[in-house]
Amino acid sequence: MTRAIASLFGAGFLRPAPGTWGSLVALVPGAVVLALAGPIAVLIGALLIAGLGWWAVAVELARCDEPDPEWIVVDEAAGQWVSLAGLGAFGWVGVASAFALFRLFDIAKPGPVGWADRQPGVRGVMLDDLVAGALAALVLLLAGAILPWRLLP
Repeated sequence: MTRAIASLFGAGFLRPAPGTWGSLVALVPGAVVLALAGPIAVLIGALLIAGLGWWAVAVELARCDEPDPEWIVVDEAAGQWVSLAGLGAFGWVGVASAFALFRLFDIAKPGPVGWADRQPGVRGVMLDDLVAGALAALVLLLAGAILPWRLLP
């Protein structure tokens, strides 16, 4: 069961770019929750995914000799949902922006994302994506506050 959770039910075994596949798999249900229940519900969901993922990743890391196996993508799901929480309401432009910003921060690993990625064990695996999602959400919140039109609802 922990392998299924850590791989996001097999998404982590898709090639190329398993992290992007994991983010895409998480994007649709995250967008649905955003549309139906709002950003607070998405953030609560992200925290639940992160908690479950933390447990599953800890178990799986103990079973393998890799510090951050690329097939582990539950962290991408949690981070992607955190980024969606930065949207005030559902809208495809905003959802696409949340996806793009999250992937950018997760891949480029600027500042605090890079610091989180260098943490040992499950902290490094999970925390970098949560921080990348938080940075994406912050950008979305700022963009929503300063844009003269509702481009990012």
